[in-house]
Amino acid sequence: MKDNYQRSIIKSISWRFVATLTTMIIIFAFTGKIMLSLGVGFFEAISKIILYYIHERFWNKISWGQLQV
Repeated sequence: MKDNYQRSIIKSISWRFVATLTTMIIIFAFTGKIMLSLGVGFFEAISKIILYYIHERFWNKISWGQLQV
């Protein structure tokens, strides 16, 4: 069973939203600077969405651990 491209994109975006929000909260907690938190969050989100998508598509090419139903 493999995910299609659209599912991989949606999974990437939804996870990135949660992870980026966490990063921004942590940065704000340590620095108290909202603009720094937002700036880092923005660049972190874009770069990690792309990297996660590549990672997800790579793993879909590996059959190890997949069950065929």
